[in-house]
Amino acid sequence: MTRLSAYQKFAYAAPAFSLAVVGIPIYVYIPKFYTDVVGVHVSALGAILLILRVFDAITDPVIGLVSDRLRTPFGRRRPLIILGALFTSLAMMLLFNPPHVDSGSATVWFMVLMFALFLFWTVITVPYESLGPELTFDYHERTTLFGMRDGALILGTLLAATAPTLVKSLWQIPASDQGERDVFFILSIFYIPLILVCAGWCVLAFKEQSLPPSIRGFHLFADIAESLKNRPFRILLISYTISAIGSNLPATLILYYVEYVLQSPRADLFLLIYFVSGIVFLPLWIMGSKRYEKKAMWLGAMVLNTGAFFGVFFLGPGDEWVYGFLVFVSGIGFGATLAIPSAIQADVIDYDELKTGQRREGLYVGLWSIAKKLAAAFGVGVGLTVLGTSGYVPNVTQPESVVLTLRILYAFVPCVCSLAALGVAFQYPITQTVHSAIRKQIENRRLGKPVYDPLEPGKEIVP
Repeated sequence: MTRLSAYQKFAYAAPAFSLAVVGIPIYVYIPKFYTDVVGVHVSALGAILLILRVFDAITDPVIGLVSDRLRTPFGRRRPLIILGALFTSLAMMLLFNPPHVDSGSATVWFMVLMFALFLFWTVITVPYESLGPELTFDYHERTTLFGMRDGALILGTLLAATAPTLVKSLWQIPASDQGERDVFFILSIFYIPLILVCAGWCVLAFKEQSLPPSIRGFHLFADIAESLKNRPFRILLISYTISAIGSNLPATLILYYVEYVLQSPRADLFLLIYFVSGIVFLPLWIMGSKRYEKKAMWLGAMVLNTGAFFGVFFLGPGDEWVYGFLVFVSGIGFGATLAIPSAIQADVIDYDELKTGQRREGLYVGLWSIAKKLAAAFGVGVGLTVLGTSGYVPNVTQPESVVLTLRILYAFVPCVCSLAALGVAFQYPITQTVHSAIRKQIENRRLGKPVYDPLEPGKEIVP
């Protein structure tokens, strides 16, 4: 049960900090930038992002399986991390700096670069996240490791959320279309070296085994089908996907909700409150998971997040203080809803090793990545498409039908999703005791002893 040094934990967390700058700009700022400034129609943009997730549904498990099977003197994960970082940076530079063209050409530019960006983002993120479960098999050490990684993700998201306002203030950029273009140019100048440096630090901090455990041939659909027979993973995946769909709708629509429902210019401040709250309280959730189990803390975080956010549905113009308070309370559970499922995912990968005799982190992270991206696609694609069909017109006072649509999509639907996710997550079966039994049975296999399934007492696992 490997214990990691603080240096190693920070090195592993670093890419999450830098890659977070892809998240907020792509899901929050880029859609509005391309619809309101560059000239892409909101429905076309939403459709592109929805189709993009179908593309991701293919690339994520494929890259995961490639990552599991790659053999190089430098390991199976690290070469892909560096390659992905280089091409992700290039795609981001071009996406953040579109040419002055007509609406049709702008739409093609957006589509091509988004496909390129997400392909290379997959090339770095799937191997990077697959590296984590290999670094330690200790039940609680994993919670700390993934807590630091996802804490870095939140911190990076906080930086990305506040960066546009900070850039406008420091460079005194006026509120205009050209001003928005200048902001994204400056952001790209800072983001790209950040991604490259953080990826390089992570790669240099660890040495992988050049010859991982034996893995069968490349059988994408058979491996996916086999992984979905893993009941703990199936429960985790379904619950997380439903919950993530709910959480991604507010992430996509917050700028629209704050401007047109609250009629407030302080969207950046509310994002700041949410992410700071998530960072500050994350260590408490990690400590709680060591005492009360990961599952209990995960369920508790979802309950807190949902309960606070339900009140947002009823707000309107002038309710900034109430909204800020509800955002703060909801943010308390935000970090836990990221970090704890990641730590749980590592445990279900161990259960897969027990059942199959293989280490397939890449496959499982690829499927996990599909869930995250499909959830984001629902938020961006369906959310913006519905908003467009409801009568949304940029930069004008919205009719009541649009305001009601924003309330439903931003607050009501996410709460319904969270309640459904809670019902599924309640069935998750792996505790610390069960995980210890899983690791013991894996060791028994290595020693040539009979192997039994801790989740099905008395059932022997035959290789």
